[in-house]
Amino acid sequence: MKYLKEETFLMDMDSGEDVAPSTALLEGRVEELRRRLIELPAGTQPGARADMLLDLGRTLNDLGQGEEAWEAGRAAFDIYTAAEAWGGAVQACDIMFLADRPDSLAALGQGIWLAVTFPVDPELTVALLQHVVDETPPDSDGAAVAAATAHYILELRAPEGKERENLLFYTNQMLAAVARRHGDVRDQEAFARWFKRLELDDPAKFLVRLRNIVDVLVQDNWWFDRDVLRARLPVN
Repeated sequence: MKYLKEETFLMDMDSGEDVAPSTALLEGRVEELRRRLIELPAGTQPGARADMLLDLGRTLNDLGQGEEAWEAGRAAFDIYTAAEAWGGAVQACDIMFLADRPDSLAALGQGIWLAVTFPVDPELTVALLQHVVDETPPDSDGAAVAAATAHYILELRAPEGKERENLLFYTNQMLAAVARRHGDVRDQEAFARWFKRLELDDPAKFLVRLRNIVDVLVQDNWWFDRDVLRARLPVN
């Protein structure tokens, strides 16, 4: 998986050292990326710079350098949104959320809005919605809405194949975990009742609730005009 970190993939490893890059390697990667950004020739496509900024932001987050990771993510976000490259913009929002800065929740909300509105990689959409699940208190409905949306988006957008099966398994597990912590759901019959009670079987209802979650995350700190973007969609 490109964007989701599934802990079960690491269960057979002896230790985290087997999979985690060393600090020295990460610092070397940061230096290399900064050098390459400085040396980019005139006339380089903005997307190439933005792609490098994403790589830089991820590496800085891995080093725990949140402020610098935020700056790289925000610079990439501005380039991608100007080019209407929404997948890149969503990745930049993910970096800014993980940077743990004052506006990180606003970045998450805007990333979710873009990821649900535009047909970006469905795994990326699930990754952002997973953050909502992780950050939401157990007794809140927000995690259930996020998990249901993640599963719904996958069913709509993921192409047939093994990757789709893996991702649907992931979102099914996400829903099951949320049901256990939210409603102490332990069997399929109880899950069906819980799912229906929260109206997670009706996209017209849970997507409106997701919009409310996004509004709470972003407040008035929008970095783009949603009405303008909606007007450009084939179906408004």
